[in-house]
Amino acid sequence: MSKDYYKILGIEKNASADEIKKAFKKAAMQHHPDRPGGNEAKFKEVNEAYQVLSDAQKRQRYDQFGADFEQQGGFGQGTNWEDVMSAFRGGGFSQGGFSGGDFGDIFGDLFGGGRSRGPARGHDIQVDVEIDFKEAAFGVEKEINLRKQNKCDVCKGSGGEPGSKMETCTTCNGRGQVTQTQRTFLGAMQTVATCGDCHGLGKKPSKKCKHCGGSGVVQSSSAIKIKIPGGIDDGQSIRLDGQGETAPHGGSAGSLYVRVRVKPLKGFTRDGYDVYTEEEISYPQAVLGDKIDVETLDGRVTLVVPEGVESGQLIRIKHKGVQYLERNARGDQYVKIKIRVPKKLSKEAKKKLEELKEEL
Repeated sequence: MSKDYYKILGIEKNASADEIKKAFKKAAMQHHPDRPGGNEAKFKEVNEAYQVLSDAQKRQRYDQFGADFEQQGGFGQGTNWEDVMSAFRGGGFSQGGFSGGDFGDIFGDLFGGGRSRGPARGHDIQVDVEIDFKEAAFGVEKEINLRKQNKCDVCKGSGGEPGSKMETCTTCNGRGQVTQTQRTFLGAMQTVATCGDCHGLGKKPSKKCKHCGGSGVVQSSSAIKIKIPGGIDDGQSIRLDGQGETAPHGGSAGSLYVRVRVKPLKGFTRDGYDVYTEEEISYPQAVLGDKIDVETLDGRVTLVVPEGVESGQLIRIKHKGVQYLERNARGDQYVKIKIRVPKKLSKEAKKKLEELKEEL
C-alpha cells in the first residue's frame, strides 16, 4: 500500500520547502529513539518522507506515480537507512537526497549543537520615564542614568591589556569554530560550535585586560539623553539602538526601550491628538452669547460662546491640541459647555424668571 508522505509529516500537498523542513524537524524530535516516547520505526518513516518531499524532482515523481515511485526504494534512488547513518557520521549521501549538512542543521538543535551565529548581541533594557502632559504634547529632552554592562574603557572592548598583541587562537587555529562529536544511536554526529577560548573571534589577546578580566565589558553608569517627540502618548515606547547592555568579547550592544508615562493634567483629557476641557456658563450667557477666557496648552485665550448654545455642546478651538508625531501640525481643543443652574434665587429673580417664562 502506498505511503502518504504528506500525511506522515502532517502537511498539505501544496506545502512549501520551509514548511516541509519545519514539519520534519518537529516530527523527528517527537519520534527520535533517544527521546522519551521515541519510536525508531516512525523516525525512519519520517526521514523517508522528508528525503522524498525535500527533493523537487523526487517530489514531482512521487506526486505523479505514488506507489510506483515507492517501489523504486523507500528513500529514492538507492538511498537506504545505512546512508542515513553515514550522513549523521559526516559522510553525506553518495546519491541524490540531501547532504549530511542538512541533518546537522536540523538535528543540531536536537542534541544541543549548532553552528556559530557570529558575535553575540547584548541584552535589551526597558525603563520607564515620567513626563508632564504638556511635555508629551510638545516634546522634551530627558536625561537618565543607568548602571549597565558597557564596553571596558581601558581595553576599549578588546579584552586585552593595553599594549598587548592579538594572537591567533591555537584551539580553533583562527577559525573561530570547533567541531564537536556526539554519540547517538545513529553513530557519531559532528556539530560545529563557537570556540570557547576566542569566543568566535579567531584571535585572543596575549594578556587579558586586568580591568575587565578579558571580557571587554564592565558594569558602569551611563548618562543617556533621550529626545521624546511631541505627540507621544502614555504607554508608548521609544527604541534607542546600541544603548542597551554590551555583549562581552567584542559583541554588539542591545537596544534601550524607553516607555513613557504621562502625568495627567487637571481639567484636560486627551483623545488622539485632540484635547477636551469643560467650561461653565450662566443661563443668560447661554441665551445671549458671550466671550469667556479658557485655559489651553498654550495659555489662556478668549472663546466666543454663540447665542443659544446648549449644555453639552462642543466648541472647537483649532490647532490648540497635541503636536502630531507624523507631521508638523496640531490637533484641536474641544470645549464642552455646561450651563450653570442656580439653586437659590431671590424673590425678585424668581419674579423676573416667571415673566421671562411667559415671554418665551
